[in-house]
Amino acid sequence: MDKKVVIITGASSGIGLACAIEFSGYGYKVVMAARNIDKLSVIQQEILKSNPDILALKVDVSIEEDCKRLVEETINKFGRIDVLINNAGISMRALFKDLDLKVLHKLMDTNFWGTVYCTKYALPYILAQKGSIVGISSIAGFMGLPARTGYSASKFAMHGFLETLRIEHLKQHLHVMIVAPGFTSSNIRKTALGADGNVQRESPRDENKMMSAENVAHHIYKGVQKRKRLIVLTTKGKLAVLFKKFVPRLLEYFDYLEMKKEPNSPLS
Repeated sequence: MDKKVVIITGASSGIGLACAIEFSGYGYKVVMAARNIDKLSVIQQEILKSNPDILALKVDVSIEEDCKRLVEETINKFGRIDVLINNAGISMRALFKDLDLKVLHKLMDTNFWGTVYCTKYALPYILAQKGSIVGISSIAGFMGLPARTGYSASKFAMHGFLETLRIEHLKQHLHVMIVAPGFTSSNIRKTALGADGNVQRESPRDENKMMSAENVAHHIYKGVQKRKRLIVLTTKGKLAVLFKKFVPRLLEYFDYLEMKKEPNSPLS
């Protein structure tokens, strides 16, 4: 009964799935939320072999009622919420001048409003436990990435929301942590949207050279235990944050060159 409870959105693949396995391995009761319930059910059955306290729910975080139901079913099942990991997210790749604005709406609905909805309904229970709210962000939340206007905008918005939430609840000892993993091997680039809103299906980067989702999940778990405010992973990510502060024009130049190197880059 004293086990802590974690909710993880976007838990059917990538960082979300890795977090479900990581936190379960440390004895947490785990609530996995994602749109693909079939994948979640398979994952649930696998984790159940070592942890009986697993709940899988079909949730689209861009829908407020789904997020409310996620919290209600968690409380009905486990009676508490200690950690909320806002991981569900989608990306895009297109120049703004070519972009159908529905793509920006979709990214904001998932990446930003999904975080807002889940946090809104989970907050009273997390405050009761002096628990943690985690936002899985990106270096794109610290600097604008060319051909990623919607993605950067949604992550900047997430940062502002979570940082303000932390200040509002200083006296309630709410732990708020923002995580910027850098490029991580996951499904997010394969499901990224193009200018017309269609999925690009292929990653423009070598996924084998990126940090593993499992490594990121371990950093997230340790960050929750140590109640860190910010985790920026990879050397490139840390340098980007540093350059943004002291030499922003130089960073923009390197940023442009880096994104232009991608196969079929819109910047070519």
